Amino acid sequence: MALSLLPSALSFTAPATAFRSGSPSMSVLKGQPFCKGLPGAISPLGEFDPLGFSNDVDVLEVNRLREAELAHGRVGMLAAAGFLVQEKFHPLFGADGGPAINQIPALPPVLWFGLTAAIAAAETLRIQKGWANPYDTEPTARFTNFPSEDSNFQQLKPDYVPGDLGFDPLGLAPDDADDFRAMQEKELSNGRLGMIAAAGFLAQEAVTGSTWGTYWGLPDF
Repeated sequence: MALSLLPSALSFTAPATAFRSGSPSMSVLKGQPFCKGLPGAISPLGEFDPLGFSNDVDVLEVNRLREAELAHGRVGMLAAAGFLVQEKFHPLFGADGGPAINQIPALPPVLWFGLTAAIAAAETLRIQKGWANPYDTEPTARFTNFPSEDSNFQQLKPDYVPGDLGFDPLGLAPDDADDFRAMQEKELSNGRLGMIAAAGFLAQEAVTGSTWGTYWGLPDF
């Protein structure tokens, strides 16, 4: 699980062809690939979209949904690793033991402000990088499923690649398009697993009131 954090912590710079197919302003046409050809239709579920979120939407809307999935998947991987580690190892605030869901409210108020500021800064950079200005009078695209067709509200920039914040200090992103797509699919697989795992940790601790280690017979964890 810890190794799965590596691709999640890096928002790779991607070739545009690795994510997008077709013009951002195109509406859905029959015969187009699943989710406009984005990576992620992988085993065991394959082309899994039972609620039809990707139906009758254009490329920018599919990219917006993928951006949300990547953001939540990366948080899920970090959260799952945090549950595995922090309940045993928390050197900064050693008195805050017990389930992780009870640790955050017990943190010093100054840390709350620092945490809020850090999250705000990260989200501000992400918004500036990928999201269209909602006050622009000219919309970037027209969504067939949006209430207003003349708004940039919650729309990505046409040239933005979902998840790509231009951060790859170790140079791990492959240059080959096929290798890069394989890495994207690994990140998606680990991110989806991370979201499920984090939800499971939260549910287990909320129901039992004990850490996962204590619940499974490790009294000092």
